[in-house]
Amino acid sequence: MTALSEYERLEAIGIWRPDADAQRREVILSLGDATLVLSEARSGTALAHWSLPAMHRRNPGKRPAIFAPSEEPGEELEIEDETMIAAIEKVHAIIAAKRPHPGRLRGVLIGAVLLSVGAVALFWLPSALVDHAARVAPQAKRVEIGRKLLSEMVKMTGSACHSPGGDRALSALAERLPGQSVIAVLPQALEGARLLPGGMTVVGRDTIDGPDTPEVVAGYIIAAQNSAAGGRPLHRMLDRLGPAAALRLLTTGDLPESGLAEYAQDLLQHPPARADGDTLLRAFRDAGVSATPYAYALDPTGESVLGLIEADPFKGQPAPKPVLEDAQWVALQDICSAQ
Repeated sequence: MTALSEYERLEAIGIWRPDADAQRREVILSLGDATLVLSEARSGTALAHWSLPAMHRRNPGKRPAIFAPSEEPGEELEIEDETMIAAIEKVHAIIAAKRPHPGRLRGVLIGAVLLSVGAVALFWLPSALVDHAARVAPQAKRVEIGRKLLSEMVKMTGSACHSPGGDRALSALAERLPGQSVIAVLPQALEGARLLPGGMTVVGRDTIDGPDTPEVVAGYIIAAQNSAAGGRPLHRMLDRLGPAAALRLLTTGDLPESGLAEYAQDLLQHPPARADGDTLLRAFRDAGVSATPYAYALDPTGESVLGLIEADPFKGQPAPKPVLEDAQWVALQDICSAQ
């Protein structure tokens, strides 16, 4: 039997030298199941048994192939027979494949760790970067960003509306509604309100020109505050601009001008999605504002907003405090006419 199933018997001629000073002699080589047997060519007497796993080739890729029973110098064997050389090499390859490879396992583990780190960096880090930048930005920086966004918006719509009486009415409205510091009116229709960082809100001229009550403009602002982006306008902006902008804000305190302009245009073109009815009704109740005027501004028939009308927290009764006094409301309606 041989170490390879494809050979029942495999023999070849070799040239053997027992040690460095010995004379070389011709021997018969027989491949066994675990050893290579070296026998005297004439008599067939066994001269040596070499362990196949321990054999070492001293000249890989060259002919004749030179083997030794170990890596120690001295005894060696020359083989010209290609079949015998291939058989010995195959045995060594099989033995090497069956040995444990701690380096390979370590490489697999390192690769798995790097892959995990890469996945975290790809899927978690951008979101975490945006969250962190939006959370740690100081109020002064938020106000600055809000003003820059407003500047970009007025480049597209025309200057914000101003008048002495109208500006005072806007200040009174900001004080009346929770979470507001500045309210600006743009000279074109805007389909509702837009929240900017720093407690700033922008409304369109259509929210004050047509309605006959300030509860409408107040309703648009309350709805914007409770939309999906409500309460976190800076986070929504950074999420839209991407992690690179968030990193720039963290490291330099600035945002790319092109990003601000693109986001300002996006705000003008896309009103925020309206919150569900229950959320809006709670917000109107907490703000002390009737929901009915806002509901009819959305749908004059009232059919699609019947829930807001029927469950208005101040239905049939006055709100605790007027949104604006009559004179203030008249002044606010004229704010764009004065320009």
